[in-house]
Amino acid sequence: MIILSVITLATICFFIVKKLQPEKDLSIIQYRVKTWWGMFVIFCFATLFNTTVSLIAIMILSLVALREYFSMMKTRKSDRRIFLWSYLMIPLHFYWIYIGWYGMFIVFIPVYVFLFLPLPRIIGKGTVGFLRSVSFTQWGLMLMVFGLSHLAYFPIATPAFGGNLVLYLVILTQLNDVVQYLTTVYLGKRKIVPTANAYISWEGFIAGLAATTCISYLIYPYLTPLTPAFGIISGILISVAGFIGSLTVSVLKRDLLIGDQEKWEKLKGRYLSRIDSLTYTAPVFFHVIRYYFDFM
Repeated sequence: MIILSVITLATICFFIVKKLQPEKDLSIIQYRVKTWWGMFVIFCFATLFNTTVSLIAIMILSLVALREYFSMMKTRKSDRRIFLWSYLMIPLHFYWIYIGWYGMFIVFIPVYVFLFLPLPRIIGKGTVGFLRSVSFTQWGLMLMVFGLSHLAYFPIATPAFGGNLVLYLVILTQLNDVVQYLTTVYLGKRKIVPTANAYISWEGFIAGLAATTCISYLIYPYLTPLTPAFGIISGILISVAGFIGSLTVSVLKRDLLIGDQEKWEKLKGRYLSRIDSLTYTAPVFFHVIRYYFDFM
């Protein structure tokens, strides 16, 4: 009920501000609010039913994100086979999570898929564009599948705290993105990489870091079994990792969509733009917590 109340309040505040300041570009916040409602629904399913439901939901999210990622690439007919094999790797990767095989989960995409995925592209397809299509595909699998899949492994790694840890991570990641964006809109003067993302400034980064760290310290006792020190450290980690993730995906999109403004605008409000930070915060938070705490 608390989460529902917060999201409802945020939605109401957004529409009030939008009406009072129509000249401000608040489209990113609008997309974030929609994302929050979607994540709330997923969390409800995960809480009311079981971990399998949340695992399937995150698997579908990874599939949709990877599909949007592939849609940005100027593809050849020869790339279709490697894309098909990439999609087939997703249920297999999530199967390792389902059975709790951590060793295979952690090496499947970074090692085995990395080594053998190029084969479908090589066989009978020549060498033209090989490096671009293979490296592009592997980047997509690492970010959209491997990175996001850590969200599904939390409940498997620690059934007692997994769901709350995911909620904690998502809240802080989204908070960091929103604070960075709003600070940049109202106070941002020094853009960090204006050619890649005009919505990230040094003022926004510092404000996001401060806000995320403070909120992390305030809510960690209610959602996590972490220590006070890690209540602070987690906020810093999530803020910095989220910043890097958002910036990296922005650069990837700019590189792939150079000269295609129509497609850029079309993809602006899609899932890929909403979960870019999570592709970094999920694995970073997961592995740091797993290393330092026995409950993982």
